[in-house]
Amino acid sequence: MSKGKYFFTSESVTEGHPDKVCDQLSDAVLDEVLKQDPIGRVACESFITVGLVIVGGEITTKGYVEIGELVRQTIKDIGYNHSKYGFNYETCAVLNAIGRQSPDISQGVDTGGAGDQGLMIGYACDETEELMPLAITLAHRLTRRLAFVRKKKILPFLGPDGKSQVTVEYDDHKAMRVDTIVVSSQHTDEILDRSGKKITEKAREEIIKEVIKPVIPKALIDNKTKYFVNPTGKFVVGGPQSDTGMTGRKLIVDTYGGWAAHGGGAFSGKDPTKVDRSACYMARYIAKNIVASKLATQCTVQLAYAIGVADPVSVMIDTHGTGKINSEILTKLVKEIFPLTPRGIIEYLRLRRPIYKLTASYGHFGRTEPEFTWEKTDKADQLKREASRLA
Repeated sequence: MSKGKYFFTSESVTEGHPDKVCDQLSDAVLDEVLKQDPIGRVACESFITVGLVIVGGEITTKGYVEIGELVRQTIKDIGYNHSKYGFNYETCAVLNAIGRQSPDISQGVDTGGAGDQGLMIGYACDETEELMPLAITLAHRLTRRLAFVRKKKILPFLGPDGKSQVTVEYDDHKAMRVDTIVVSSQHTDEILDRSGKKITEKAREEIIKEVIKPVIPKALIDNKTKYFVNPTGKFVVGGPQSDTGMTGRKLIVDTYGGWAAHGGGAFSGKDPTKVDRSACYMARYIAKNIVASKLATQCTVQLAYAIGVADPVSVMIDTHGTGKINSEILTKLVKEIFPLTPRGIIEYLRLRRPIYKLTASYGHFGRTEPEFTWEKTDKADQLKREASRLA
């Protein structure tokens, strides 16, 4: 970003957004395989539309997954449990289109090589306690709060589908204030005004009070902050009734909200032999530990792999001019301290556990739950010591 004043925006979506429903379905399948067979191979994608779910892809496992039952339970847990939301877990059709993984891929992965070629990005900055960019952090807090007030029936008129968007004003790279907040949530028609075209002012104020104010820091809000609550007026028709969903279509929501680069690969539905997922987790782990060690205030890590080859073909560390030591030295330290082969990443981050459905909504990074091993900063002290020795 250039110096001076600028605005940056990130968005998040709730677990009931059609694309996020599909991410959770794909990762629910992955988790079920890993519960029975920790070395099972999964590449699973889902598609959802009015009254229909399709689950497809390639799976190789000794276990067995009852796809229909798993899909319905996942959709029920998300909240599509009544026809008033336009989609019902009990009445939707479920089509299973899963096959077996290609042996051509397996022969390279079985020996410890990467499951595909590609480049993977990790990022961290000291802008928030989570060492994440501010805009995406606030956007996730809003969508999580939407789900919370819905499930706790604090705002019982809300439905599962929803979005948030936060615009932050910066001056010379420092976050100064929140300029604009957008919250759009599916709802029942009981909160529409007499025209039937928009929600009542009372409902709007309730959403601001119960969703926005509890999660956006007061210090970032001023009298110029703009609030848009269901700006089209109403959002009765939502979820799969209004829009199709597919696995892997919310990559920027999953990562850094557009603040950092993205390698291009989706995460959900892929077992950890797929470096699209596991190497992105390791890249975030590296970047976060570098920032936590105070060797830089922001850091981008790029790892790149060739299919069937264990060691990365390249490792790049960029501290965006904030580094305390030379990037060449930092790259050397990273190669010495962190495991970078697919097998090493899987073992170190303990990625053969059924932890993935939890990652499939509200972002894969900046989380505090114990399952997110790539969010630890346990290498920061070692990085600091080794950097002092080599500096």
